[in-house]
Amino acid sequence: MTTLVEKAVAHWPHVAPLLTAPANRRDYDRLVQAMDQILSLIGEDEDHPLAVLASRMGDLIEAYDAAQRPMPQVTGAAALRYIMDERGLGQGELPEVGPQSVVSEILSGKRQINIRQARALSARFAFPAAMFLGL
Repeated sequence: MTTLVEKAVAHWPHVAPLLTAPANRRDYDRLVQAMDQILSLIGEDEDHPLAVLASRMGDLIEAYDAAQRPMPQVTGAAALRYIMDERGLGQGELPEVGPQSVVSEILSGKRQINIRQARALSARFAFPAAMFLGL
C-alpha cells in the first residue's frame, strides 16, 4: 500500500462525513456548518488545499437543496421587485430597464422584461439573465 493510500485510510473516518450526501436535515446542517468553517479558513484562496473539498461539499449541499427545497418558479417582474426591495431601489433607479414608466409597467405585469433588459440587469446585479426572463 502506498503512503498516500495509507494516509487516506487512516484519516477517512474523519473526512468521509464531509464527502457524504446528507440524508436528512440534521446531516445537511452539519455539512453546511463544516463548509462554513472550511470557507472561513481558505478565504478567497482558490489554490488552498481545502478548496477542492469545499467545492465538493458545495455540490452535495446544492444537490440536497435542489431535491428537498426546490426553488419556486418566479416571474421576471417578481425577481426584479425582490431585488429592488432588498436594495432599496425606486422605479426611477433602473436605467438598464428604461424610464420609470417602463419599470412600472413591468412590475404591474403589463409588460415583460426583454432580453436586452435581462442582460443589463444580470450585469448589474450578478444574477443569471434567465431569472429576469422567468426561465
